[in-house]
Amino acid sequence: MRIVLMGILLALWTAPASAKTTPTWAPAESDYVGGPLNTTSGAVLPELKMHYRTLGAPVRNAEGRVTNAVLLLHGTGGTGAQFLSPQFATELFGPGQPLDTTRYFIIMPDNLGHGRSSKPSDGLRARFPEYGYADMVEAQRRMLVEGLKVDHLRLILGTSMGCMHAFVWGETHPDFADALMPLACQPTAIVGRNRLWRTMLRDAIRADPAWAGGDYVEQPVQGLRSAVDLLVLAGGAVMPMQQDLATKDAVDAFARTQMERRLPALDANDLWYQVNASWDYDPSANLERITAPVTWINSADDFINPPELGLSERFAPRIADGRYRLIPNSVGGKGHGTHTWATFWKADLVELLARSEP
Repeated sequence: MRIVLMGILLALWTAPASAKTTPTWAPAESDYVGGPLNTTSGAVLPELKMHYRTLGAPVRNAEGRVTNAVLLLHGTGGTGAQFLSPQFATELFGPGQPLDTTRYFIIMPDNLGHGRSSKPSDGLRARFPEYGYADMVEAQRRMLVEGLKVDHLRLILGTSMGCMHAFVWGETHPDFADALMPLACQPTAIVGRNRLWRTMLRDAIRADPAWAGGDYVEQPVQGLRSAVDLLVLAGGAVMPMQQDLATKDAVDAFARTQMERRLPALDANDLWYQVNASWDYDPSANLERITAPVTWINSADDFINPPELGLSERFAPRIADGRYRLIPNSVGGKGHGTHTWATFWKADLVELLARSEP
């Protein structure tokens, strides 16, 4: 793989307006409901439900196969709706844009454990099967093949957790997609500081006396407050924070706003499972199985995937048809959330689509 170095989770360091969806995009929404999902943990989810949004329409060839489907995979704690945000959709979905919805059939699922798909808070709570990334990818595959009758993809673009899912897709189903664009992750097991903050978050939730074994009457707020604090730190961008939070009062106000905005939207069981799901992730041994063209992008200001670890230099050369780019640190950076701001990597997507044209 050629390495090119150039100068949730969703972005947790963004202006509040960035979280709003633009009224320009009105996706069709539906659910795939299938039979049991046998998870890699050995437990069984009795019924799999996958909620999804779509833009555009499928185009089928003479054999009846869809040729223009694009799968967009969100990050930990997110939903497919994140891709309707202006900083993503306005840059990519319009006429003449890289993922012009008059040309492509855009599929945006809520992944297993998230949004309106099967998740612990639906009723099973802490008795929900312990799922991993392999299970999440299998749920996506079933939604596509059984629900939407899509057995091939023009592109898989994944952000953060979705980035890791793209690597899993590339190894387990190497012929399913014409191209892969993983954004903001590493193709190796989550260890070190990255696993440490996740472990701290999970422990904080279950150490709260209100946890009650997952059968809480009210949310374990103290545990969730610690979780929000960790999420804000992990997702933040250092240089913008240094500039924008330049006084004690500014820091205090920002911290208070983040807590007020994020805490009411969280369910402790759902969040614990979402963060825990990476337990089975480690594609590092089989990167040579990836045959689709790959453009893999990280950002230098990403707390979760710090470039100083040298992981990209180690793993990138093992991906046969791929390119790696590191977005440099800047005061305009978005930290881990750079993956949701298409302006940083739009040109890379255009290049990937061109060189992967069937």
